[in-house]
Amino acid sequence: MDQPPPATPPTMLIDRSVIRVSGEDVRGFLQGLVTADTALLTPDTPAWAALLSPQGKVLFDFILWADGDDVLIDVEAAQAEALVKRLTLYRLRRAITLRPDAAKVHWSPTGDRGVPDPRLADLGHRWLGPAGDPATGWDAHRLSLGVTEGVGELGSGETLWLECNARELNGVSFTKGCYVGQENTARMHHRSKVNRRLVVAPFTEPSARTRVTYPELDLMVEHRRVEALGDALTPPWLAAALEETP
Repeated sequence: MDQPPPATPPTMLIDRSVIRVSGEDVRGFLQGLVTADTALLTPDTPAWAALLSPQGKVLFDFILWADGDDVLIDVEAAQAEALVKRLTLYRLRRAITLRPDAAKVHWSPTGDRGVPDPRLADLGHRWLGPAGDPATGWDAHRLSLGVTEGVGELGSGETLWLECNARELNGVSFTKGCYVGQENTARMHHRSKVNRRLVVAPFTEPSARTRVTYPELDLMVEHRRVEALGDALTPPWLAAALEETP
């Protein structure tokens, strides 16, 4: 007797939302605001990016997707409304529309659907599509690779973007020109002055440097000085960056 095909694992990330940005010169509008080079976006090459404060501290992080002349923003659901309000402040008189999109964010650690996560290929594949059953295991997988995201881990206006490992995880362009927070970010990069890092570490008693704890995963995210990383996870991408530090 024929065996039924294996069930497809659930893939939808329920804590993510999608914002559609459409109108006049959408990429030009975003180019002067976010850390990624929007000129390089294609349907197969999304980009991790952030909107920073003028001091170079991260306010929101997200993934940008090309959709024809529009750009889709894959963002933490709890921050979607606040991000729309912030971007609207920069819109001025431009014919730009920001609205929720029906697409949902999907993830799979393996398989041939979607495209590799723009931060790190080991994170798995990501795509936008109709709603489905909630995925499991995303946070455990992401944190095991030392990758942080979202306001709970990165903070809002608390952490310099390069301290979030943005250079190592493809979250910033140093050739695209000006954007909000660019001056301080570029200065840190060219002077190699990233003195602190957001890192994932085994769960212990929280301290002043702790951002968020995941006791069920036996992990926590902390903001530590480079010379005091201690027991923090140092995956290959982070270890390579630390070796470059003077």
